[in-house]
Amino acid sequence: MDKDTISIVSGLPRSGTSLMMSMLEAGGLGVLIDGIRTPDEDNPKGYYEFERVKQIEHDKAWLEDAKGRAVKMIAELLKHLPLEYSYKVIFMHRKIEEILASQRQMLVRRGEATDKVSDEDLAKMFRRHLELVETWIAEQPSMAVLFVDYNELLAGPAEQVHAINQFLGGTLEPEKMISVVDPSLHRQRR
Repeated sequence: MDKDTISIVSGLPRSGTSLMMSMLEAGGLGVLIDGIRTPDEDNPKGYYEFERVKQIEHDKAWLEDAKGRAVKMIAELLKHLPLEYSYKVIFMHRKIEEILASQRQMLVRRGEATDKVSDEDLAKMFRRHLELVETWIAEQPSMAVLFVDYNELLAGPAEQVHAINQFLGGTLEPEKMISVVDPSLHRQRR
């Protein structure tokens, strides 16, 4: 992996971004995380987040520390990445129905309302958002993207891990990446 390139793990919330971050870390890629959000029932192996990412619109100074490492960023925030850096984006896809079920379960655990927007309307919004983000990424000269299907990754990680390793320069340890995949954590199957 180029030491000046920033690897971004992105996607919709609950799409497998934490799993991908843990795989990259196990494979030998440094990760930019702060440990503020600790593991819980929804992500028992951790969230792999860096809080300053959420302030990317106003705080970009941390990007220097991200060079040569991976950092997690929800799809909505990608548009705030400055063009002067090079990015390799691993974009996680997961069945929308599973994302919705996972989010609903997380809200239930937190005691928050789950009926503000119907699943049908939310699914339409998510699909449209994904279309817009993917079109935008394709137009960015400083971004290369690899789309990874969460469901396929869990079903048989070897092929996906090979593609990820090649995308990031071929220096990761695939066996260690595969060892992190835990299909028992795929609880919202649809």
